[in-house]
Amino acid sequence: MWLVAGTGGLGERDLAVLELEGRQWRTAGAKERAIREELGLSSTRYYQLLNALLDRPEALAHAPVLVNRLRRIRDARRAAR
Repeated sequence: MWLVAGTGGLGERDLAVLELEGRQWRTAGAKERAIREELGLSSTRYYQLLNALLDRPEALAHAPVLVNRLRRIRDARRAAR
């Protein structure tokens, strides 16, 4: 994994995951298609990486609004179980 300068230890793939997650999606399958085509990952692996990123302080420092929003959603889903 190559670290990108000025990102607090996040690698290129980490940054790509955060960027993709921050986008708005107009159609149901567009996000899954982008995950496969742009990142070369399965949806399952993408969400595993994203979930791990949400716990990293570097990700919070890089994209605080996105990470905090996703943490709230994750916590609400866990509490609903």
